[in-house]
Amino acid sequence: MRLLFVTDARSPISQNWMRFFSNRGDEIYIATTFQSAEMDFPVKQMEFTPVAFSSAKKQSSRPGSASSRTLSLRTLIRQWLGPLTIPRSAQKLRAFIQEVQPDIIHAMRVPYEGMLAAYALKSLITRPPFLVSIWGNDFTLHAPSTPLMGWYTRLTMKSVNALHADVERDIRLAREWGLSKENVTLVAPGNGGIRSDVFYQPKELVKNPVIINPRGIRPYVRNDMFFKAIPLVLAKRSDARFLCTGMQGEAQVMEWVRELEIEHAVELLPLIPHLEMGEVFRGAQIVISPSIHDGTPNSLLEAMACGCFPVAGDLESIREWITHEQNGLLVNPNDPQSIADAILMGLEREDLRRDAAGLNTKIISARADYETNMGRVLGFYKSML
Repeated sequence: MRLLFVTDARSPISQNWMRFFSNRGDEIYIATTFQSAEMDFPVKQMEFTPVAFSSAKKQSSRPGSASSRTLSLRTLIRQWLGPLTIPRSAQKLRAFIQEVQPDIIHAMRVPYEGMLAAYALKSLITRPPFLVSIWGNDFTLHAPSTPLMGWYTRLTMKSVNALHADVERDIRLAREWGLSKENVTLVAPGNGGIRSDVFYQPKELVKNPVIINPRGIRPYVRNDMFFKAIPLVLAKRSDARFLCTGMQGEAQVMEWVRELEIEHAVELLPLIPHLEMGEVFRGAQIVISPSIHDGTPNSLLEAMACGCFPVAGDLESIREWITHEQNGLLVNPNDPQSIADAILMGLEREDLRRDAAGLNTKIISARADYETNMGRVLGFYKSML
């Protein structure tokens, strides 16, 4: 197949998908909305197609690696002004589509890649099948944020031939935003699935009380509440230690740590290469995901595959994976005490952690295995042709 991906090519999630098809021998073309370093798999052609003030500076860093203040301000600006850049950006993408003549166009989230592709396809008389992947907060955070974001979300949903989501909730929301009931859909993990050669449980459950927050800096993750919960945990478990990936050097985080006097218990880590995260997860007892908007966080599934006991925000999407007090705990991410109580229960209840580890192994194997899911994706692609 000749496949055109409209995506932020820096994303490990996008790379997971594209690498699978490239290794199969399919022709991969990329319209990347952020300048990216070269891929580690064969690509026929990659074009920089900026939209919504995306950076022209070539980067290999993952999306979301800026400071919390910068990300929040950038998100706000892009929500209000970003849609205004779409018509001009679509001209470049339209020319690329006409040059490549792809069999399938796959935009790997709605804002702004799906919006850009939908607008580019508007004036084409003949067009290839158009697939969009939904990311966790496309509908819950971005779509209702401004009138133009809502308009472009509806345009995208009315333009697609097929939709991929990582939770059933987003299929339902997509219908509310204009997706036809006749369009085919697929529910599969956003990153294609969990690689069992990288993310697997240790031979024995971890004995040390280590809690990991792998979510980094994101506007929709309540890290402020997470850090406020730490002193509440330490008051009862002074031996607890907290690892926070993607937060090293973050000014706001360092300020919280100083003000709360928890320097001795917290280690702020840099962004860790994706393939090294399995070893990090296997050294922790508990993984925490205090988000208020989400689909299925890939890092949460990866941590569960490595035996970490999950503590996550009580969201509809998360309840599709975690049953409270069976294979994890669900909390109010806006309440430090709720977060702290769940962490303490997870630390104290070895039986709960052990039972959850067994359940989560079965869940990941049945629903999130990479090879199995990408086989389903391949069949999904072929059905569009």
